[in-house]
Amino acid sequence: MDEEIEVLNCTVRSVIYSNAENGYAVLSVTDTDGAEQKMTGILPYAWPGESITAYGHWGSHGSYGRQFEAESAERSSPEDERAVFAYLSSGAVKGIGPVTAGAIVAKFGKDALRILEEEPERLVGVSGISRSRAARFSEEFRRQAGLKKLVLFLSSCGIAPDYAIRMYRFYGDDSMEMLKENPYLLTEDGIGAPFGAADRLANELGIEDDDPNRIRSGILYVLHYNEHNGHCFIPYAKLLDGAATQLGLEREETEPVLRALMETGELVRETVAGEDACYLPDMYRAETETAARIAAMVQNLESPALDLERLIDDCEREQGIVFAPQQKEILRFAMTNRILAVTGGPGTGKTTSLKAILRLYDRMQLKTLLAAPTGRAAKRMTELTGAEAQTIHRLLGAQMAEHSQETVFAKNREDPLSCDALIVDECSMVDIRLMHSLLEALPKRARLILVGDAAQLPAVGPGDVFSSILRSEAVPSVRLTEIFRQQDGSRIVRNAHMINRGEHPDLSENTGDFFRLRRLKAGTVAETVTELCTTRLPGKMGIPSEEIQVLSPTRKGECGTAELNRALQAALNPADPSRRERELGEAVFREGDRVIQTRNDYNIPWETSGGVSGLGIYNGDIGILRRIDRDEQSVTVDYDGRLARYDFESMRDLEHAWALTVHKSQGSEYRAVILVLTDAAKRLLTRTVLYTAVTRARELLILVGDDVVAYRMIDNIAPNRRYNALRIRIREACGRCA
Repeated sequence: MDEEIEVLNCTVRSVIYSNAENGYAVLSVTDTDGAEQKMTGILPYAWPGESITAYGHWGSHGSYGRQFEAESAERSSPEDERAVFAYLSSGAVKGIGPVTAGAIVAKFGKDALRILEEEPERLVGVSGISRSRAARFSEEFRRQAGLKKLVLFLSSCGIAPDYAIRMYRFYGDDSMEMLKENPYLLTEDGIGAPFGAADRLANELGIEDDDPNRIRSGILYVLHYNEHNGHCFIPYAKLLDGAATQLGLEREETEPVLRALMETGELVRETVAGEDACYLPDMYRAETETAARIAAMVQNLESPALDLERLIDDCEREQGIVFAPQQKEILRFAMTNRILAVTGGPGTGKTTSLKAILRLYDRMQLKTLLAAPTGRAAKRMTELTGAEAQTIHRLLGAQMAEHSQETVFAKNREDPLSCDALIVDECSMVDIRLMHSLLEALPKRARLILVGDAAQLPAVGPGDVFSSILRSEAVPSVRLTEIFRQQDGSRIVRNAHMINRGEHPDLSENTGDFFRLRRLKAGTVAETVTELCTTRLPGKMGIPSEEIQVLSPTRKGECGTAELNRALQAALNPADPSRRERELGEAVFREGDRVIQTRNDYNIPWETSGGVSGLGIYNGDIGILRRIDRDEQSVTVDYDGRLARYDFESMRDLEHAWALTVHKSQGSEYRAVILVLTDAAKRLLTRTVLYTAVTRARELLILVGDDVVAYRMIDNIAPNRRYNALRIRIREACGRCA
């Protein structure tokens, strides 16, 4: 049942916490009875003395105390002399302290704020204020007043204050008038409001459906939306149809604007890979420049004056093994080429080959860097090789661009990485934009080794980079096919390869490291999963719950990750007076919870017990919520020894992580995996999803559910075609270089 909206009329006493980036604030307020209350919500630039009518509900969380959580608010400037003084003396206007505030209010009374905004010259001489200081005070006050008006204007159409703040950063005091003329500015890069939000505002303003600005925004929205589905471009006809459908218009009404976007360079149209392709310019640049750089590396061969065979023999002695022919081929390619792609399934020797390449490059006195797309993949790379690995984002110095939500990298063409070679693992997870940035930052003479499993799920972002590089057949590459771990009797490895070949393994053979528990009812599946995590695996197999990862193909339903996380939290970290909690949406976060970061955030500070500190927590990082601090309005999450501090508003990028979707498990390996197999959307029940899930398990895999679902997944090869042309561009670029 929905909670009834409550109203709180109050005056701000003090600002306990505020986030200038997103407008989130924690306020101490006085209600109409004179009682002090605490209020939280998106309330940008709130200051003492301001009157607020807030709509939301009261919450109480054990040690948190009672506080009003505002969902929306109507705000008005201070009106009486006491409120005006409280506002000015609080530091709301830079440079005005209590003494100056007192002098201004003594002279102008409750009219002081109007004077500050409209007649700042009258402040000259008051408490020694110069003409230049008066102008600065007025400019700062008008900026805050303008932002507040913009927030209220957009909030009336249900548009979040975050977008008002971003809009004001770009366009300042002109924001309101510009939006009234073209509300679709909200969808521009750097502001990023959904098309539907801008459409609601346009409807309120009476803008016609066939307005060119609306059509232009709708076309660009379709391209951006399809990037999230993995596409680098959209064929012209599909883009035209998709935009017309989105806009509720005819093709004939949409096409002139589409052609105009191409004439102005806002879209790029090119026939490639047999398609009449339409790209956003940055996507076109990423794909074409990536292909060109790869082709240049293919052509630029190294000829070291070293005894290759002797170096390979030395590597074998050091590692105490005899390399298979394919592994020797990898070492020869790594020595004589500037770029090499290595792929293979579980147990085929990718890690052994990677370690051998490192030894080889050490002998060649090459400075080698290691990287992977996620924190867990980088940590695993470090554990397996003994050499330090970083996430690609951290390696490149990722940060948020000023005045936008775009990622930029400190390392680039002008300031490249300091290395002779770079090895990147889990390359199937790398999208076209990240590969483009990586290649831009790579020194021109450096070597690049790309390692991954091409049979796994492709990157969440646009493109199918690793597979395209392999399928181009222009880049030196080795596909490892000999299975070594199978010799140890690993059914995980054997069954994974059977699944990849489209064969049905015998799921009833419950031996070794691969088990199936047949459960046909959703409730029984959830009960079994909980029992495995809480008692059976910890008690009977000595695998603690923190080393078990539950996976599901879907978020939704009784056996989706949302419901499984609720059940596992209740079993593994139940409510307790000693553990503080915080509600966020439908979830309750509790000290001791396992959580995952769902978005790159380059501004979250972290530090280690050894005094090392830094900024940035990345999508896919998994940690333990250690502390909830009511007074500081913050939480602390432990990411393998890095203690990251979030303000309450930044918690929206956290989710519980006892159960993860298979997509979110990419790049990670777990001691034990419990895979839930129940009915879900057909696009999620594919061979690639099952293969990826199975290959996440290192020592133990347990399937819980219906065998029929597993076999249906194996038979569903579901070619999820991604519109991209990297493969053909690499081949063409290599042809031109030949």
